Amino acid sequence: MTPLSIVIITYNEEHNIRRCLESVQGLGDEILVVDSGSLDSTADICRSMGATVIEQDFLGYIEQKNFATSKAKNDWVLSLDADEALTPHLKAAIAAIFPNPGADGYTMHRLTNYCGTWVHHSGWYPDTKLRLYNRTKGQWTGVNPHDRFRLNLGSNMKHLVGDILHYSYASISDHLKQIDRFSTIGAIAMHNQGKTSSIPKILYKPIARFMRHYIFKAGFLDGMIGYTIAVNSAHAVFLKYLRLYYLQKDQSL
Repeated sequence: MTPLSIVIITYNEEHNIRRCLESVQGLGDEILVVDSGSLDSTADICRSMGATVIEQDFLGYIEQKNFATSKAKNDWVLSLDADEALTPHLKAAIAAIFPNPGADGYTMHRLTNYCGTWVHHSGWYPDTKLRLYNRTKGQWTGVNPHDRFRLNLGSNMKHLVGDILHYSYASISDHLKQIDRFSTIGAIAMHNQGKTSSIPKILYKPIARFMRHYIFKAGFLDGMIGYTIAVNSAHAVFLKYLRLYYLQKDQSL
């Protein structure tokens, strides 16, 4: 039998973690939570629901997920964020491929809830993620704060039917707070990679992002929520390139 570890990274997720853990109960033989010093009851909830909790100062989104993956007791890992949960359909699809997975990694769609509304367009669905994988066949990569698991060349990947439910933002204020934080992290990561900004990029990239979400990805079909997502996404790009511009000049973010 091929054993499975469910791995989750957390920080102050007491309002989300119970739903996440309930959705994976009985699926694997280990639930591992790597917590980066939560000040709420996150760790206590996890332990009460049978999870093993490891404390680790936050290393960065990509680095934290690689650390968490390395601490799992099994090579097969299902990686979830605390604000996510499996649908029963996806849970059954995952259970059906064990104990004999036929690929090195499996993708699945993610459906996001924004301010109480499920978003079916706007470039947010289908948001395909590789979350079930043999850890010996790849690693977490990307540009912080946007992480993704990448399989090694020659690895075999398949797709599972069913959704990860992503409970993203309870309010627009929550989204704006994350945009402020993520745009700073993104600007620093780009700067460290030698990427550059310019006044033309600061001007046109937000417009292009709005058009992508609202027009080309049919955000208009999501009504006012689609418009809000497009505007906020453009704002996020504006802040990231503006902050990168000032980083190049050795000025404060």
